[in-house]
Amino acid sequence: MEFQETKTKDAKLRLRPYKTCDAKTIVGWIKDEISLRQWGADRFESFPITEADMNKKYIDCNGDCIDSDNFYPMTAFDESGVVGHLIMRFTDEKKQILRFGFVIVDDSKRGKGYGKQMLLLALKYAFDILRAAKVTLGVFENNEAAYYCYKAAGFKEIRSEKEEYYDISGEKWKCIEMEMDAL
Repeated sequence: MEFQETKTKDAKLRLRPYKTCDAKTIVGWIKDEISLRQWGADRFESFPITEADMNKKYIDCNGDCIDSDNFYPMTAFDESGVVGHLIMRFTDEKKQILRFGFVIVDDSKRGKGYGKQMLLLALKYAFDILRAAKVTLGVFENNEAAYYCYKAAGFKEIRSEKEEYYDISGEKWKCIEMEMDAL
C-alpha cells in the first residue's frame, strides 16, 4: 500500500509501510553515536546498529509496543529509492494521540525539503487514515536542523520544561516536545 505523493524539488516523494529490506539503507545514514542518539534516543543499545537490530525491534518486538495494531513504521521513497523513514505509534488507549519517532532522511538529501515533505505525507496519513486527533514528537535541542524542519511542517512547541536524556558521554540532552492538532 502506497500513500499519497508530493513533489520535492523535481522528485515525487511517496510514503509506504516499512519493509525489512529498507533497514540496510536506513542504518547507513546513522554515521556515528551522536547521530544514533539524536535519531533514536536510548532505544538502541549501542552503535553501530545493524539491519538485524532494526528489524528485530520493528518486526520481532513490534517497535516495543504492546498492542499489535499500534506501531506503523513508514518509508519515504522517490524514483532514486528510499530517501526517508519514520515511525508512528499511538500513545493513548483511545488511539487519538499519535507519536512520530525515528525520523530520518538520507544525509545526501538533507536541506532539500525531503524531511518536510515526508512529514506532511505522514501527517496526512495520521489524520486522514489513522484518524488521529493529535500528532506529537520530541527533538533534542542540539538537533537544530530537525527542529526547524518540524516547525516548517507545522509542529509547535508545547511546554517549557524539557525532558533530559544522557548521550554516550554522559552529557545531558534536553528534549523539546512538539505537537500538531488535526485540522
